[in-house]
Amino acid sequence: MDVKDSNGNVLKDGDSVQVIRDLKVKHSSVTLKRGTVIRNIRLGEGDEAVGGNSDKVKGLRLKPEFLKKV
Repeated sequence: MDVKDSNGNVLKDGDSVQVIRDLKVKHSSVTLKRGTVIRNIRLGEGDEAVGGNSDKVKGLRLKPEFLKKV
């Protein structure tokens, strides 16, 4: 199964992605701002198919429709 970003580009393990809108992080007071880059992503299964780390939050699980490939 291919995982695609908001623009329809296919994502692979190790890619860098950018957040396209402000996202609140569950169980934290941190908000990921639009334009935040997440490097070295890992692909998984299910709704939240993209995993990665940002500077502020470790162990993020994100939906690919909120990301674009850099």
